[in-house]
Amino acid sequence: MVDVGDEAPDFAVPLAGGAAYNDLDDFRLSDRIGDGPVVLAFYPAAFTGGCTEEMCTFSDRLSDFEALDADVYGISVDLPFAQNVWMETEDIDVPMLSDWDHEVIRKYDVVYGDMYDRIEVAQRSVFVIDDDGIVTYRWIREGENPDFETFVPEVREAVAAAAE
Repeated sequence: MVDVGDEAPDFAVPLAGGAAYNDLDDFRLSDRIGDGPVVLAFYPAAFTGGCTEEMCTFSDRLSDFEALDADVYGISVDLPFAQNVWMETEDIDVPMLSDWDHEVIRKYDVVYGDMYDRIEVAQRSVFVIDDDGIVTYRWIREGENPDFETFVPEVREAVAAAAE
């Protein structure tokens, strides 16, 4: 289990930019380390109510994170093409990482194995990683979704602490 104080596991996945169906790039976490804090916001599935609310709230507050030189990434097991359509449909500006082969949710130990008693997805969770690649904040949902209007500013405070 990845916890506060651990080195963040590295990974490489497709990055969905949201500008078009095929707006794809490569992303490797280790290439991003050292350029300011990184927020990895794992969510179960695009096009679902709670996930849309969460990512729209992060998107609405993206400038608060950018002011700290932090980058926020949503991450799910959805294919990047679906993520792009979702981002475009919901006007989400947070870039999305596609863990289509479920490698990252296993590395971070955030596997939710029984969505609809049928599929394995990411458990809703957030990790903040500092410039040294160390996890400085970890939150994993237990029970109901948080109030995202208050939760996202709490994550921003964790990012501010990581940026110091």
